[in-house]
Amino acid sequence: MRRFAPNLFLVVVLAASGFCARADENKADGSSASLLAGARIECSLKRKPGEPLDPPSTSAIPGSESFVAREHFREDVAPTAPVKISWLGATFARRFAVKVETADDTSLQPHVLNKPANSARILAQLGGRAESRLADVWCLLKLQANGESGALQTDSAPNIFFVRDGMGDLGVVDALWGGAGWEIGASPVGNQRSWATGTRVFSP
Repeated sequence: MRRFAPNLFLVVVLAASGFCARADENKADGSSASLLAGARIECSLKRKPGEPLDPPSTSAIPGSESFVAREHFREDVAPTAPVKISWLGATFARRFAVKVETADDTSLQPHVLNKPANSARILAQLGGRAESRLADVWCLLKLQANGESGALQTDSAPNIFFVRDGMGDLGVVDALWGGAGWEIGASPVGNQRSWATGTRVFSP
């Protein structure tokens, strides 16, 4: 019986140590990361009466007002650019610029990541309301075409959206203000890249 008490104490100590180690691992890999929600943003790409298309669409969806991605997402930092874009990533150009969507009003919920997390963990927290459209991304970009302050961050922290590409696969589109213009990239959801604290995530 004398040997039992110290051994029992040792078991309790070891179990507690193991629990703390697992907790530290969870912190390190971002499994406990959470999103802090902000006020919803209303945005519309619908034209007002008499307003021309921006830019004129050459491959519109018949009978609807269309958003043709390649006619909007183009590198252009001229003063006349509808949105200053200084860089488009090759993955974005190949997988997303081919899309044609229906232009419509949108309401987006911004979230701020308060701990590092990869895309899969962020998706798990957003649940069924994670997917945005390229038209939604463009709508917000137009509100801050020259890097003005607004819903999108214009410091070194990225803004990310979960969008389906031209093949229907879900990916991550990120927008970062680079000083001369917006830098637009894309990556697979399965990418293990960890998004830093302060990343702003948008969802419908």
